[in-house]
This record gives sequence, structure tokens and C-alpha cells, in this order.
Amino acid sequence: MQILGETIIGQRAVRGQGGEVFALAATTGEELSPAFGASTPDDVNAACELAEASFDPYRHLSDEQRATFLEAIAQGLLDLGDTLTERVHLESGLPKPRLEGERMRTVNQLKLFASLLRDGRWHGAVVDTAMPDRQPLPRADLRLRRIGLGPVAVFGASNFPLAFSVAGGDTASALAAGCPVIVKAHPAHLGTSELVARVIQKAARDTGMPEGVFSMLIDKDISVGQALVSHPLISAVGFTGSRRGGLALVAAAQARPVPIPVYAEMSSINPVFLLPAALSARGESIAKGFVESLVLGAGQSCTNPGILLALESDALETFVSTAATALADKTPATMLTPNIHGAYCNGLNNLHKASGVTLVAEGREPEGSFQARPAFFRTDSATFLANPALEDENFGPSALLIVCKDTADLQKVAAKFDGQLTVTLHFDDGDQAIAKALMPTLERKTGRILFNDFPTGVEVSYSMVHGGPFPATSDSRSTSVGATAIDRFLRPVCYQSVPDSLLPPALQHSNPLKTWRLVNGQLVKD
Repeated sequence: MQILGETIIGQRAVRGQGGEVFALAATTGEELSPAFGASTPDDVNAACELAEASFDPYRHLSDEQRATFLEAIAQGLLDLGDTLTERVHLESGLPKPRLEGERMRTVNQLKLFASLLRDGRWHGAVVDTAMPDRQPLPRADLRLRRIGLGPVAVFGASNFPLAFSVAGGDTASALAAGCPVIVKAHPAHLGTSELVARVIQKAARDTGMPEGVFSMLIDKDISVGQALVSHPLISAVGFTGSRRGGLALVAAAQARPVPIPVYAEMSSINPVFLLPAALSARGESIAKGFVESLVLGAGQSCTNPGILLALESDALETFVSTAATALADKTPATMLTPNIHGAYCNGLNNLHKASGVTLVAEGREPEGSFQARPAFFRTDSATFLANPALEDENFGPSALLIVCKDTADLQKVAAKFDGQLTVTLHFDDGDQAIAKALMPTLERKTGRILFNDFPTGVEVSYSMVHGGPFPATSDSRSTSVGATAIDRFLRPVCYQSVPDSLLPPALQHSNPLKTWRLVNGQLVKD
């Protein structure tokens, strides 16, 4: 499959007339061929009109038809083979084994939503049968199911060019919900985006999907993204990126005559609590695990462990010494883009200059352009509480240790944190009291609580939550990973006294889908 620098609009591939845009080689910053044509306002409108026209036909397809479509996309990603891996590696600098793992994660996300569709429970079918003789008033026949919101705009992420981009979780969950998708490709991996977009386009054609079920646009600046979010035919937005970018989209969505939801994953420092009994029992192994988690993917993960917290102790100093030794041996890795590398270096500089913050250790000196040198800093709780800037995410392989005087001090810092994607506790039996006291606060602060692990790595499953209170996300009620990610793009509809012949299959008296339903308060499969 060739990369031609084209925009995908339904079943057409066109060269955008909005000016030339180039992807960059991550290791050198050089422009990669071919040049891409940026999309125009006319392209945005064409994609949105096609998506709107396809919405009703697409959402009325059977669960099996949509599941087959998702599986065809998954197979297409596998069939790209080395062509995909080589291009992603060139554009992102990420190691090829990591990218192969990410490809399989993307494939498995698509298969998960296919399975979810076939299960049928996603409909959320509820039936309250008529009670004509009820006193003092009768009850009408009431039935509820969920339907898709409408066309969804998805913004590709920089740090996961497959799993959070063109065919990633936002796209998969929206398509599963019956919503056409328009992707705004991330400028850091334009070639990758075109390859994946052509896979989706072919899968749609091969499985007989409506023409406008998928499009992909290319932006030269921010105009296409803003136009998408502001377009009256777009019903929701999925975004993974910076707080600044996410809030700009939220503002644009709320400024519309008809506001729409923006599900934005934005900023998280993912605190890790090193409880005293755990440090005493296995502090050295925890330290080595922390360093491996910190430098994974050059620290460019939404769940990178950016903050550590611990009580003063000799065990803590052993942890610090072990982590420092392990970090000093780590080789810098290339970051995704020159801009991300520049922002990381600025963040490091701010930490170096911050009063009351000291450098514990650094990795080896960078040997190439745009490489991130890992760094580990420490401070005390009073300094952290007095300087709000220390809670800012520094996207990359740096972390800050906060040393607390006692458990009350630890609780105070925990209560001060903003919303997070994850919080981790390293715990042993002797830490029961501290952990129990922390849990109510941590439940309020995060979407996922881990014990005796590190947050890098997000399982694709039915129970996973990848979300959290602001600023981790713009909507703490949702997740962008896992089966319940579909909920973001659905809304409930109640059918009152509707003739059986006009009811959707999930609500018909005979239950032709043979799915689980809540009937008069009882969960049955009748």
C-alpha cells in the first residue's frame, strides 16, 4: 500500500488544496516524502455531510454487520505487515517491538468492540410492561434502549500513533456505537495515518458500509480541527493530548449554538505512594521497577509515574540510591516530535531552577537530536504545597519525589492533587492503616487505583477505566479505554406505547436478538 499524501473522504481519496504539509523523521527532524495536501473548509463540510447522510443507515445495521466491519479493520491492520511498522517507526522513533505490541493492542480493541456488539447488552434494553389496571393511575408500556449520538470527530494522539489515533479506541468505540467517524490526523504521523485510513476505507467498502461512515482530514494549523468541532453536523468529540489543546476544543464545542460533549484526555502526573512497610520489605526492587516504568517509551505515556510520595526513613534513602544508580545507566530515547522534546527540556529546566527542588540523578548524555535525558528530582511536602507549578505534567521521563514528615502530611499532599488517570500504592501488610486512610481521597482523585504495580500499560478489557477527574479528562464520568468507552457516544431513548412492529429489535416483544434485558425489574433473556 502506497502513501500518496491524500485525504480520505468516504470512499474518495483526494489531495487537499489547503497547502503542503510534511511528516518529519523523529530522529532527525527532516521532512519525509510525500508532501500531504492539507484539507480545506470544503473538505470538512463534505466529510461532515457524508457522515450525517450515513448516520441513520449505519446505526440501523445489525450488530453483526457492524462487528464484521470492525473485524475487517483489525485484519487490515495485520495485513499491512512491515509496511506499517516501518512507517510508524520512522515518524515516531518508537522501537519496533513496542509498535508491534501497539498494533496488536489496536487490533484487540477493535475485536473487543466487535464482541461487545454481538453480546447485545450495549443496547441497555429495559422493558416496563403496561399495567392498565394499576391504581390510582395505569402505566403505559415503556421501553428503553441506547442509540448513537451522531457523527463523531476524533483527534489522533501523538504518543500512541496506532492505539489512540486513526483506528484507535475513540474510533472503534464510536463506530461500535453506530456513529460515523471523521478523524483529524495528527501531524506527527501523517503517513501512518494515511495507511490506517485506507485500511478503514477498504474495510468499509468490502463490508458494505454506508459511504460516509469514515473520513480522515489533514490540518496545516488548527483550522481544520476547530472547523470540525464547530460544524453543526458533528455530535461529539474524542481527543487525547495536551490540556491546552483539550480545553480549546471544549471551549469551541460549548460556544456552538448547540453545544456538544468533548471527551478529552489531557493531563496527569500519576502519583505513586511508596508506603513504609513496602519500602522496608522490597524497596530496591520497587526502585528498579519505577525506573523501568519512568523511561518506557521515553516517558511519553499518559500514565507515566511523574510523582512519588514517601515518608522519611532509611528505607526511602535506600530506594533513592537504588533508583539513582539504575537511572544513571539509562540511555536517552528519541521523543516523538521536536516540539515535544522542546517542551520536555523546558520542563526540566524549570525543575532545575525551582527553589527547594534538588536533582537526584540523570540518565546518560543524549547522543542524538531530540533525545530525552531521564531525570529524577526530590523535594519536601512543604515546598510542593507552596509551589503549584510542581504539579504540572512534564511529558517525558522525569519524576519528582515528595518526602513527607508523617501520615498526616502524606494525606495533606494527597488531598491537594488535581484529578489523575491513575494513582498507585506500593503496599505491604504493615501498611493497612495508611492505605485504608488514603483510599477515600484517592477514589475521589483518580479513575484507576493500582496496588504493587506501575501505571504504564493500560489493559484493554471490560473493567478498565482510562479516565479521571479534571484535568485528567474533561468528563470524569467516562473512559477512553475498555468496553464502557462506547457509553460516551450513546444516549437513551424511551419508547412509550409504540407498536411492536415499529420497535427496534432490542425492544420487540419476542426479543429477536436474544439479548439480556431488564424486564419489570428482572434481568432476563426471554
